[in-house]
Amino acid sequence: MNARRLVVLGLAAAITLPAMAVKPGEMAPDFKGTDSNGKTQSVSQYKGKWVVLEWHNQGCPYEQKHYLSGNMESLQKEWTGKGVVWLSIISSARGEQGYVTPAEENEYIRKMKVAATAVVLDPAGKIGHEYEAKTTPHMFVINPEGKVVYMGAIDDQPSPDPSTLKGARNYLNEALTAGMAGKPVAVAATRPYGCSVKYAE
Repeated sequence: MNARRLVVLGLAAAITLPAMAVKPGEMAPDFKGTDSNGKTQSVSQYKGKWVVLEWHNQGCPYEQKHYLSGNMESLQKEWTGKGVVWLSIISSARGEQGYVTPAEENEYIRKMKVAATAVVLDPAGKIGHEYEAKTTPHMFVINPEGKVVYMGAIDDQPSPDPSTLKGARNYLNEALTAGMAGKPVAVAATRPYGCSVKYAE
């Protein structure tokens, strides 16, 4: 195979490679999504604030561990009370587990006393794919400059059993506590756990 053909093949391979994954220390991808109340939400509109992104699926046992126990709502209430913007994102496609209409999600918010700033509905999976969100939950913490400082699991207990919440190491809390105090985030990335995000086929 001659050198020219190798160069052409190399360029073709480069063109077809998938986009680089989100990485700690890099700018978070911006997006425009519609929340359950019909309002537009984006990362850029909250520049200057700390932002948490949480991929969510009502039917996922791992999410149920955190929501039915009240753990996720407690975290949402604690951090939004400190000025953090918390956006829950639902990337389940129509017909897949976790897909909800705005009315269904608002009923869930009311029933569960969800304290997120907003719940963004992403049935086309555009936002999920931009962040390469893999599981529910999958957490991202974005600093006021718009950079990702943490991405991965909510804690170190990859189990749907609520009893594992006791004594769990909460990576989200650690990242926000350190970052908001002006300190480096000790653990910037972990492997997320939970149900796979139910994207459209």
